[in-house]
Amino acid sequence: MEESPGLARNLAELRQTFRSGKTRGLEWRKAQLRAILKLLDENEDSIFDALQQDLGKHPVESYRDEVGVLKKSAKYALASVEKWMAPKKGQMPLLFFPARAEVLPEPLGLVLVLASWNFPISLALDPVIGAISAGNTVVLKPSELSPASSSFLANTIPRYLDSAALKVIEGGHDAAEQLLQQKWDKIFFTGSSRVGRIIMAAAANHLTPVTLELGGKCPTILDSLSISDLEVAIKRIVGGKWGLCSGQACIGIDYVLVEEKFASILVELLKKCIKAFFGDSMPNLKNLCRIVSKSHFDRVSNLLGDPRVAASIVHGGSWDEQNLMIEPTILLDPPLDADIMSEEIFGPLLPIITLNKIEESIEFINLRPKPLAIYAFTKNERFKKKLLSETSSGSITFNDAVVQFVADSLPFGGVGQSGFGRYHGKYSFDTFSHEKAVLQRSFYLELEPRYPPWNDFKLDFIKLAYKFDYLGLLLLLSGLRRIFKRSN
Repeated sequence: MEESPGLARNLAELRQTFRSGKTRGLEWRKAQLRAILKLLDENEDSIFDALQQDLGKHPVESYRDEVGVLKKSAKYALASVEKWMAPKKGQMPLLFFPARAEVLPEPLGLVLVLASWNFPISLALDPVIGAISAGNTVVLKPSELSPASSSFLANTIPRYLDSAALKVIEGGHDAAEQLLQQKWDKIFFTGSSRVGRIIMAAAANHLTPVTLELGGKCPTILDSLSISDLEVAIKRIVGGKWGLCSGQACIGIDYVLVEEKFASILVELLKKCIKAFFGDSMPNLKNLCRIVSKSHFDRVSNLLGDPRVAASIVHGGSWDEQNLMIEPTILLDPPLDADIMSEEIFGPLLPIITLNKIEESIEFINLRPKPLAIYAFTKNERFKKKLLSETSSGSITFNDAVVQFVADSLPFGGVGQSGFGRYHGKYSFDTFSHEKAVLQRSFYLELEPRYPPWNDFKLDFIKLAYKFDYLGLLLLLSGLRRIFKRSN
């Protein structure tokens, strides 16, 4: 595909900006972070409107998952970026005394951020915060499936941030394909595993490093709990399933594992909580996002097309095709070979899988691709240790769901098919930085023995120097004195 002249000009300007050194300065980075905070403060209502148009998000959900997340992230970076930029002292073996070492973070250069549609503001700007903090120039490509949010970003960002260092490029598959043909210093992608493979294949042509934030089927394990604890757990499960963009979230709960004897009470408590949060029938639904597009609506509704799956529905199952709404739906023990249990659901359907003993959940999870997150509601410390040591996932959260995403002190990212690379807080800065090793030595104490007997014990000195730093240094100095005395 032929590159457009406009794209070529934009990339040339961004590369020139980076080469000028402008983005490396602390004050520039802080100014851009302040500009993001100002953008969020002055355009809150416009963001709410865009998210309402794209996904039907309620302002409370929009602030919690989009605006609030970004303000927290930008403020944290603003307070920390000077410390992050500072060289870190490294330790040197005394064999090389006098010398000093440090690790110097440096920006990678020109980076591409490919954003997702389900959180079209936060998943666009949060990686940008990390890229700017690290001193890079950026091209941001919003998702075409969230056109109102994409338009908002394209029209608003140039009014606040340095347009010579950050460009927003809109468009669909053609625009993405053109971008992927370019040479980047880093590509950051949030989306599906299918598209992630395309990104990675394109990046391989230029040996471009990538961070892929993908998804997968995130399981929730519900152990036996007291009634009061169980009620809290149910609220958090409902919030972690349907409260995030109607289940259209990579970190959202995909299915629940529970012992068979607790299944009936789980279903009843889920029904009660769904009714309180979202309404009790299709016409009365409230505070629930719609499915993003007709194609996604068809994909999710088709998961219920299998008669065996439809037979497992114990709550919900209705939809409104015209308004792209699907009722919160609970399924009890759908067939494990059905699409609903092999594909990431990414919608408001919740399968419950019953087990004889909750410990069987470990094998159930391990027989499937590594998930982005595991959520386990349990007070059993022994079981927690088994989950930590015997399963692999991007993260694991005990007694809550999805809250790990907003913890700046924790890395966010997947493992295996759920992605690789990590970000949030300092991890975002690291993702868009190269840690350069810097070593400086003096011209003094150069070891260049010329006295022949030295060759007989030189190897022993070197071995000791590496094994015992202080002793090695003393032995070397002793050897040097011996050489000097004999040569004189």
